[in-house]
Amino acid sequence: MISLDHTLISDDLKELFFSCDLEQCKGACCVEGDAGAPLEEEEISLLEAYLDEIKPFMTRKGIEEIDQTGVFDYDAEGKFVTPLLGGLECAYIRFANGIVRCAIEEAFQQHKIPFPKPLSCHLYPIRISITAAGERVNYHKWHICTDALQKGHREKLHLYLFLKDALIRKYGRAWYNRLKKLIS
Repeated sequence: MISLDHTLISDDLKELFFSCDLEQCKGACCVEGDAGAPLEEEEISLLEAYLDEIKPFMTRKGIEEIDQTGVFDYDAEGKFVTPLLGGLECAYIRFANGIVRCAIEEAFQQHKIPFPKPLSCHLYPIRISITAAGERVNYHKWHICTDALQKGHREKLHLYLFLKDALIRKYGRAWYNRLKKLIS
């Protein structure tokens, strides 16, 4: 483990190679799992404020779900998550050429909203857990990312480099620069 400020960071961030391979996984992380993507409380306000800009990129079913249940739901532990359609896929998805994409991210890429997607999605495949000692930053091993590990290895792209923008978004540029020094 790497200790930096209030975080304990798994060695996986420096040891693993990773690069999402949407051509292979088809965006499976948005349609598989047992709950929606974790949401920060502030993200709920952003989703509510920019829902009209996000909706054009969503499926009809996703829009209907959001209209009925709201922009967020709760997981089994009572934490905020994105709503699911039929207990499977995220309500904020869209399909493009057989690949599941994030409607929130698409709205961001089209300069319609000021945030790229929920932080938990931006940080994936790492998950952050809160402990009494601080935050733990851990790699979430999931079979659907096997191709991403292989692609990352081919590209020689370490996980902490793949997640650079997301880690800076979460912890700031100074934190990320210190992490790079600790890893190098």
